[in-house]
Formats: sequence, C-alpha cells, structure tokens
Amino acid sequence: MKSLLELELEVLEEGREWTRRRLQERLQEQIDEIGTVCPHSGLLLRNQRRRPLKLRSISGFLELKAWYGYSSAQNAWVCPCREAWGLEHYQRSTPELQSRLCCTATQAGSYEGAARLASRWGGSEVSDDLIRDEVQRKGEVADQANGPPPNPPEAEENFSMVIMMDGWMVRERGADWGSNRKKNSLDRVNWHEIKSAVIYRLEHRAQVQSGRGMLCEKYIVACPPQTDPLSFGKAVQEEGMRRGLAQAEKVYIVIDGAVWLWDPAEDRFAESVKTLDIHHASQHLWVLGREIYGDGTPECKKWVENLLHQLRHGQEDRVIGSLGRLLEKWKFQDPDVQKTVEREVQYFVKHKDHIHYQDRADEGTPIGSGAVESLARQLQNRFKNCGQFWKRKGLTNLLAIVTTVKNNDERFLWN
Repeated sequence: MKSLLELELEVLEEGREWTRRRLQERLQEQIDEIGTVCPHSGLLLRNQRRRPLKLRSISGFLELKAWYGYSSAQNAWVCPCREAWGLEHYQRSTPELQSRLCCTATQAGSYEGAARLASRWGGSEVSDDLIRDEVQRKGEVADQANGPPPNPPEAEENFSMVIMMDGWMVRERGADWGSNRKKNSLDRVNWHEIKSAVIYRLEHRAQVQSGRGMLCEKYIVACPPQTDPLSFGKAVQEEGMRRGLAQAEKVYIVIDGAVWLWDPAEDRFAESVKTLDIHHASQHLWVLGREIYGDGTPECKKWVENLLHQLRHGQEDRVIGSLGRLLEKWKFQDPDVQKTVEREVQYFVKHKDHIHYQDRADEGTPIGSGAVESLARQLQNRFKNCGQFWKRKGLTNLLAIVTTVKNNDERFLWN
C-alpha cells in the first residue's frame, strides 16, 4: 500500500500533467485561429512555414507548432502567435511562470534559494540562472515604467496620508573588484545608499491583539544608489499621487534629521505637516547629556529623561529654552565639547517647528519613522546578506521587481 505522501505526490503529478496537456491543446487552437496574418498590416505572410515552439510553463514544457512568415510591412520574419501573446524576443517562459519566479526571487535571500523554493511548487526544473535572467528582463521593464495609472477619484470619506522616508546602505562592486584582497588601497567595494519611503493612509493603521501596531495597506518607493534627493522626492510624490495624495485632507511627513531628507520634503511636500522622528531627537539629547555630565552618570540620565518627558508632553518650547540657556551659562574648557554642544543645540533650534509631538499624538499620527525603518530591514534581508556585492544593473533591476511585488503591481508587468 502506498503512503499518504506517495499518493499525494502521484495525484499532484497527474493533475499537473493534465493541466500541461490542456494548456498545450488550447494554445495550439489559438495558433491555428490566429493563422498566418501579419499582426501589423493585416496581410498574409509570405513564405509561410510551421516551426516548433517550446515554452516552459508552471506545469512543464509545452511543445507547439507555430506559424512563421515574412512580413513585407515589417520587412522581417514574424511569428503571429508570439506577438498576439505578447512574448518578447526569444522568450521561452510563460507570463505566469515569469511572475512566480520573480516573486519567489523577492522572498528568498538569493537566486539559489529562489531556485530551491521554485522546485517545490514548479512542474519543471528551474535554475538560479533562469530566475536571474527573468528578474533582469522584467526588472528593466519595471525600472523604466511609470507605474500603474492613478485610479479615478472616488467619493470617499476624508483621509490623511503619512509618508516616511529614510536611507540604508548597500555594497556594490568597485572598479577593482576581483583584484587581490591583500591590497587594501584597491577600490574593491563601494558602499552606496538606497533611498526608500513608505506611504500609507492614516486610517489604515491598526493593532493586533497584543497591541503591536500594523499597517493594513502600504506602498513603498525604493530608488537605486546615487539617486539625487530631489529625484527621489519626485518618485515619492508620483507614487503618492497614484495612491490618493491629491485627495488627502492632510499629509504628514515623518523623517529623521538627515539634511538630504528635508530637501525633498520641502521641495515636493511644502504644505505637509513635518515631524522629526522622536527616536533621533532623543539620540541627540543623549549626546548632549553625555558631553555635559559624562556617559552613564545619574546626572546625565536625570537631565535627558526630564527633557524627553517635556518633549513628549507638549513642552517643546521649554526644551528649546533650556538648551539655549546652555550656551549662555556654560563655557566648556574642552573646545571639542563646546563644538558638540553648540551643534546639538542648533539642531533642535533648526527643528523647533518639527517637534510638536503632543500635537501629533492628539491627532493620532505617528511621531516615529518605524514603518520605513522596518522596510529598510526587510530590504536588507534580500540585498545585504553575507557575500552579496552587487553590480549596479543587477541591483537596480531586482530592486524594481521587489518594489513592484510589495506594491501588488505585478499584473502591470505581465498584462
């Protein structure tokens, strides 16, 4: 008697083979229906002939007989069925197989891991090279596409939109990649920043039973290395427009203190409510406390925690005043300490309009950029594993596929 596992695998294989044969039959019927008419001119092709057409599908290989012929209008050999199906030149995989392979590549930590996963759900063997080729082919299309068209405005209740932006570093191969590692002066590895953003409606926030926050629906932007801040801001604004930015009653921007983040915020979202990430603000207060009272001292802890309490509870003006008096009353003997204190005080003065944390809490809006930091960790799980040193093209194309999958826009690549 066969085991449950053996029976299940046997029936799965039977079903897969039936699906393969049925798909092959229907495709062959379409080939015969399309015939030998040039899809561009509507005229019959010259020198008509049938040739084998082998496609790899989810259920296995499909062996078809396709019509080919010479088109006088195109001045080239044409296969009408390939053009009717939207197959690219030399494409040998069905769109659904391409879609699944690309999606699997975004979830696995490497192309090798993606191939192992695909072997569990696929009906035919796939290699990591095949998955890489499909990702690069469709990733180039996704990177150059403008994204899905915006949905037509709908009558809906007022909503607010939250946009968080940040950056994270990735390793790329330098000009001297592959040279002797012992020569430290060689340009073997370059670190570059990937700028990313999370966009969601405030009303799409929820909590799980444990109280942990979650987003029911969100969209992301991730730009390849060396994208300038203003171009990144443009990409974020365009994605926001596709998700209803123009209809939002209020727009909230939550970012840290990096200078390059405030340029696109002011350039593309001048009328938005901008908030300095509370965690970065607290880090700057701790830097001040350590410089003034010493690292780990009770005085440092008491001073910083008192200012943080004031920040969180609507007393930001009092905090700014306290920090301003530091420079009036204190003159540090160590010039480095004096310079640090002046820098940190100016940091808070510069962001005095962005630290109204009690007001934001009363409105139910976030005061920390945890969502985009979580996105950075997710992306790093795919792009920053041990031994991953990217070429720019490969990185850019996979990043475009990952963004497309996370935004549930895959259908626009294969439709």
